Amino acid sequence: FAIGGPEKCSGLEIVQYDSEKMIAELGDNFELVEERNEVHITPANKEQKFIFFRFL
Repeated sequence: FAIGGPEKCSGLEIVQYDSEKMIAELGDNFELVEERNEVHITPANKEQKFIFFRFL
């Protein structure tokens, strides 16, 4: 999930990421080439912030 997204999913704690945090997690062996943010509206009409990355 993206920063500002939910703190839990299906009762489980999650980790929120932005590009800097993901780069730090993966290390120097990968290069970020694309990042996309999306907001999903749940059936309960709540927003969930997602972030997608593509690394090479």
